[in-house]
Amino acid sequence: MTYVHRRPSWTIREARATPEAAFLNRRSILLGMGFGLGAAALPAASRAQDADPTADLYPASRNDAYQLDRELTPEEVNANYNNFYEYGTYKQVAEAAQQLRIRPWEITIDGLVDKPVTLQFDDLARKLPLETRLYRHRCVEAWSMTIPWTGFPLKALLAMVSPQSGAKYVRFETFLDPEMAPGQNDFLYPWPYVEGVSMAEAANDLAFMVTGAYEKPMVKQHGAPLRLALPWKYGFKSIKSIRKISFVTEQPVGLWQAIQPSEYGFWANVNPDVPHPRWSQARERVLHTGEMVPTLLYNGYAAEVAGLYKGMDPTVLFT
Repeated sequence: MTYVHRRPSWTIREARATPEAAFLNRRSILLGMGFGLGAAALPAASRAQDADPTADLYPASRNDAYQLDRELTPEEVNANYNNFYEYGTYKQVAEAAQQLRIRPWEITIDGLVDKPVTLQFDDLARKLPLETRLYRHRCVEAWSMTIPWTGFPLKALLAMVSPQSGAKYVRFETFLDPEMAPGQNDFLYPWPYVEGVSMAEAANDLAFMVTGAYEKPMVKQHGAPLRLALPWKYGFKSIKSIRKISFVTEQPVGLWQAIQPSEYGFWANVNPDVPHPRWSQARERVLHTGEMVPTLLYNGYAAEVAGLYKGMDPTVLFT
């Protein structure tokens, strides 16, 4: 049998890829993108990572299987344009999000698993090897960014806890602390934030548990200390600041799905041909350039994930 290697649709030619040595040097990245010492513009609290108990784990080795067809979004842009409704309904929540207390941070993994466990985030971060991946991020609001996430594959966590055959979905839940997160005092939202994926999605190579970005532990406004990254789905599926992971039989109802199911469904896969009820998804605004570019099916990851949905009702996959 002849093995034919098919390059994923989102990879680029090796000659165009950022050299690993340059990538692993944050100063080189910023200078190379013309932003010089622009990272100094980050909120002071966002840069104060020296005391983080996991700081020695960064930078993690880069997994070159995950490349991009556009330059990375500068760190200062990513760190100052965020959705984090626990701290405000506007994008500039970086300063407000510094109220988030991420130590101690206990994570419970329970439900239909053979090895349920409750452990501190710092222990989890050292339990599973970390790597860095370059990912696209597409918001349902029709803007996009690119990020060098560091973390571990979600399927590695599955292997650690041994899901039982009855587990059909993975349910994620964030913290609930209205005193720490003023936005959780808003009764219009069914706190805490909940999201979920199918077991097949959780086992896909792309599903990624994020602990850091830009060579260091994750800043709070990105959802420290642990968040999910599902690059083929709209961003609201990538839940932040995870406290609990449960393996369940019933399909979880996410926060946005609970508020407005006609606009925010369970699957929420990116599709330029399926508009949001209030705007088109055909194009997206690249955050740091303002350029409008065509949106790609599954955000450019169709070759990797389309098979997950074979035979399913297409009308529900892209809500």
